[in-house]
Amino acid sequence: MNLRLTIRNKLFLAILLILFVSYAILIQTTVTSINASLEDTLAKELSENLRYAKDQYFARAEQMKYSLLLPASALPVKERIGRMDRAWLQDAAWRWRASLPFSELFLFVDPQVRVIAGGGRSVPDNARELSSIVERALREKRPVYATELVSERFLCSAGIGDFCTNHPYDDGEGVMMITVVVPVFAEGGTPLGAIVAGDVIDRDVKLPSRVQEVFGKQVLVAVTRGGRLAPASVNPAFPYPADIAPDILDRLERGLPFGGDATIGGKVYKTAFDPITNSRGDYVGSLYVALSRDDFKGILRDSLRNILASAAIGIVLTFFTALYVARRLTMPLNQLADGVRMIESGDLRQRVDVTVADEVGELADAFNRMARSLEERDRTIRATAHEQAELNRRLQEMNELLEKRVSERTAALQVEMGRLEAILTGMAEGIAVTDREGRIILFNPAAQRIFEMVPHRVVGRPLEQVCATGEFCSLVDYIHIMRDNEDLTPRQDVELVVKGKKLKINLSPFTDMGGILAGVVMSVRDVTAEEEVDRVKTEFISTVSHELKTPLTSIKGSLQFIHDRGKGFSEVEGELLAVCLRNTDRLIRLVNDILDIARIESGRLEFSLAPQEVRTLVSHSIEELTGFAREHEVAVENQCGQELPPVYGDRDRLVQVLTNLLSNAVKFSPRGERVVVTAEHTANYVAISVADRGREIQWSDRGKLFKKFQQLDNSDRRQHGGTGLGLAICKEIVEHHHGRIFYNEGVGGGNVFTFTVPVCEEHP
Repeated sequence: MNLRLTIRNKLFLAILLILFVSYAILIQTTVTSINASLEDTLAKELSENLRYAKDQYFARAEQMKYSLLLPASALPVKERIGRMDRAWLQDAAWRWRASLPFSELFLFVDPQVRVIAGGGRSVPDNARELSSIVERALREKRPVYATELVSERFLCSAGIGDFCTNHPYDDGEGVMMITVVVPVFAEGGTPLGAIVAGDVIDRDVKLPSRVQEVFGKQVLVAVTRGGRLAPASVNPAFPYPADIAPDILDRLERGLPFGGDATIGGKVYKTAFDPITNSRGDYVGSLYVALSRDDFKGILRDSLRNILASAAIGIVLTFFTALYVARRLTMPLNQLADGVRMIESGDLRQRVDVTVADEVGELADAFNRMARSLEERDRTIRATAHEQAELNRRLQEMNELLEKRVSERTAALQVEMGRLEAILTGMAEGIAVTDREGRIILFNPAAQRIFEMVPHRVVGRPLEQVCATGEFCSLVDYIHIMRDNEDLTPRQDVELVVKGKKLKINLSPFTDMGGILAGVVMSVRDVTAEEEVDRVKTEFISTVSHELKTPLTSIKGSLQFIHDRGKGFSEVEGELLAVCLRNTDRLIRLVNDILDIARIESGRLEFSLAPQEVRTLVSHSIEELTGFAREHEVAVENQCGQELPPVYGDRDRLVQVLTNLLSNAVKFSPRGERVVVTAEHTANYVAISVADRGREIQWSDRGKLFKKFQQLDNSDRRQHGGTGLGLAICKEIVEHHHGRIFYNEGVGGGNVFTFTVPVCEEHP
């Protein structure tokens, strides 16, 4: 039998063959490129993870070093150490150790490494186990920190009670401790002693979690002690090895890092070890980071699955496309045949929709003209009979319409009541309504779920009686004021906590036809989940803002370079370039504000606290805004006295607060006015105030002042723009200094913003 292939079949076979060859090549090249990309990705991510782990490992030591530099250089501290004033130094050790919560060991030692005082419950006689790092700090005359091995007996004698009993991981090799030594010298350079602080690494369980918060849970992180893992640094959820392989340990003991593959728990990991040495350069332990190859190979499997799915979809689509083209070739003739049959059966409205410009198209046009002529003749014959039938039909429709309208008007009230009941029943917000006497007359299902109360215990009862169950007690006073004083002012966002749920309640009074209070509508909304979403949103904004900062900085630098050259541009081009530069600066300020508020809320914004002169801080802040104030024609005056005591705070952050308040005051002050900065010493704080002569902030807007992303409704304030983050950042910075910030009306008009900063305790 001869196999006969039609044109359509040949077209199908050719298209399928091309598709199979193309997708085979695509799969092969994709697998090769993905494998190469995986290796490069593993190497880069491992390097980033190890670098971040090292930064996290030594971050606390850096913080302890800089926290102790200031007191170590203070004259009162030097005098007390020189006189061996144990009582004063003991009290200082307790206070300083309390300000460094992660510092478990805190000692004052003399040049012979004898302990003068300490911050623990007991004090050892000497610190011989730390003599090498103390001698190095005194010899080099600078702060030194390193990882030292100390005995549990020494830690126990230093008042760290957790090491006074045996631990399951005690192997007699000592305990790893990051030790910070800040030397103390007299004015002539004579060594007086040193301040020693230590953070025990064997008990630090947070290093893996801090790295995994940034790089993901698939990253394995640990700290090794000698040839074994430090037990407290291990997350039991991952199969870490108990011992380091001999070849790896040999490289680490020689001070060389190691990177390569290792099998852990039956899975292949790409690992990296970085040695940790003590103050003498001896090997103590290492940082260990690993990434699973199996997790990344899942990307290859997913890519192959997507390619195969795309290939299958492509073949199916191509098959149907070829079928469609073949059918288009024969469709006009089939349509003509069908049209002839329909005309033959009496359907004179039949037309053939053929648009091809060939003989078949001409034949279709002739067919359509014939059918149109036949239809027009038939329409003339039927017209008279149709008009009579239409008149009868309209008369019948009018009768039916009258009957329908009567039925609709009768059922309208029932439909409206049913709709209202359905809306209240289906609402996600809880609705409770009271009448004029305070009885609850409506309690929808959402309110029942939120308050976990059944209707028969609430509906029809006075609010005071329901209050006895403890659910509505905080709302009774509001409703009594509305009822007794005929107060028709809505109460917005009244907060209430019920059974672990945070609720926001709006109280809206309603009146009868005479305008008299007829009851109160309470709208209850559970915002517990919304606050969690807001937290996730803040983290997302922080991540996006951080990613925007680098390209914006590059754009600004490029625009500034082009703008500074200033040659070859027309006046319009120069103005457009200046507009781009100003808007880039505005975006950078916006990103910086968002990053600041995100870092403050997450606790990642570091503060370098030191004694600061108030008048100097104010002077520097005013200098930064000199050009801005001159542009707005506003004078800024520093009226802070010279006799003010120094405050204890971060200079850059306090200047940030002052410049924020000053820029707002200048921006909203009329031209020709002045902004005055004053300061007053009250108790243990210095209160710094910034006063302007601008329009007073309305009462309705004062609750928004220190909230994020809030713009005041005042039109002259909206026209100045802004992110709505400046005062929120000021509030967070001031509260991190254990102060507070608030707003008052100025005497005789204007606005006054005041914040407090604690006085430095060493100041007499």
